[in-house]
Amino acid sequence: MDASVHAFADECRKTIRTYMNELTDNVALGSAKNFEEYQRTVGQIEGLAIAERELLNLLNLSSEED
Repeated sequence: MDASVHAFADECRKTIRTYMNELTDNVALGSAKNFEEYQRTVGQIEGLAIAERELLNLLNLSSEED
């Protein structure tokens, strides 16, 4: 795999993980003003987790093909 692609993917993963951690901290601290906001935040965390997992899966597939 091209090193620049790997570096780009790693930066994307770090950004995704940062957003996930911030949202998780907010949920843990009870920052949601109501249940709808809580649900939205949990949905965002789930979406980011899916995106991170898919990015890692693509990297693994690419590495196996090399």
